[in-house]
Amino acid sequence: MFFKTFTDSARGLLQLVNRRAIIPQHPHVYSVGLGQEGPSRLYYETAKPVNTPVSDASIRTVDLRSDTVTKPGAAMRQAMAEAEVGDDVFGEDPTVNELQKMAAELFGMEAALYVPSGTMANLIAVMVHCRERGDEMIVGDLSHLHIYEQGGTAQLAGVHSTTVTTLPDGTFDLDQLESKIRHGYPDAHYPRSRLVCVENTHNIQGGRVLPLPFLKEVKALAEKYGLAVHMDGARMMNAAVAQNVTPSTILQNTHSVSVCLSKGLGAPVGTMLAGPHDFISRATRCRKALGGGLRQAGILAAAGKLALGDMITRLEEDHHHARIFAQALLECDPPLYEVDMAAVQTNIVRFRLRDPSLTPTEFCTLMAGVGECEQASIGQGVRVLMFPHIGGSIRAVWHLGVTLEDTQLATRKVQFVARQHSQQTLGAH
Repeated sequence: MFFKTFTDSARGLLQLVNRRAIIPQHPHVYSVGLGQEGPSRLYYETAKPVNTPVSDASIRTVDLRSDTVTKPGAAMRQAMAEAEVGDDVFGEDPTVNELQKMAAELFGMEAALYVPSGTMANLIAVMVHCRERGDEMIVGDLSHLHIYEQGGTAQLAGVHSTTVTTLPDGTFDLDQLESKIRHGYPDAHYPRSRLVCVENTHNIQGGRVLPLPFLKEVKALAEKYGLAVHMDGARMMNAAVAQNVTPSTILQNTHSVSVCLSKGLGAPVGTMLAGPHDFISRATRCRKALGGGLRQAGILAAAGKLALGDMITRLEEDHHHARIFAQALLECDPPLYEVDMAAVQTNIVRFRLRDPSLTPTEFCTLMAGVGECEQASIGQGVRVLMFPHIGGSIRAVWHLGVTLEDTQLATRKVQFVARQHSQQTLGAH
């Protein structure tokens, strides 16, 4: 009897583990966010929505999948073509050096390092702060670093992670954070707590901006126990614009930061990693070991200089367009969409469908196609590309490649899809 009870319990536990670990066939089963909580914490598939082939040049495509799809404009391409270059591994590329100095000053940090990608920058930061294999970092359970970077900190750095529960606004409970800090090193049983990681803006929670008082309290708590704070600031510039503060005002509450140049800022490649001089010295060694030591990188850094110099203030335009779209979703007749306007703080809009018979994947397919009667209804054919997201939601992201006209066309398309779906539903009954 005991054996049967034990095996039944074990089987139930195994099923629970599998429900948490196996990627589902449908990308809308993740039950977190937008007011929904559930026992399963499964992550959405990253496959692209089905895009209907289009040959008609009059059909407009509005790409809202991510702010990573931006392309350098004419001025940026010219700056890249004319960039003065040298061997950056030798520290001799003048354009890279200028970019690094520019970033350090903007962030209020002692030094900065140009790194090929945000994932590499975050990995380097963890490697520098957690200097011994078996050290531990504390991260939000919905953070990009924890979910979308392939566990590289464990694979490549030997750093253990423990998680705190990410709240809907991207923060986490400070009492829970404190409870996760290990004590008694070098006790033979436990890893050593070395690092706390925050994400600003928070991707999964829809571009939410971390409040400055929260960041201040996190840093104070970390320093109380001798821990460092690293910010995954891939969209930190969006946070600064949304809060109307300088980047250094945000970053005075961290010890290091990674800031992506190739999202809303429009550069084709690169992330800036910044922190104290000794941190960047160690980071340079780690970058080389990871294959990130580039040679004549000034061609890329020239784009980064324009990104940090000219592209920051225009982020408010993306935020404005995102709010226009979100408000249009709420005003759609017939009502098909749910969106929390308080959560639309930057360039990301997460919304849900009121009708469970229409899945996020099916909706994205409809938005990416051009339906019958669309031209007469909207004025032209429009393909709007979006991703199914967590919690049965859909994510749309604004960037420099999406104009006000594009945004207006996207709102007409969601209204058209809502009308068509309502007519089909009524016809079926």
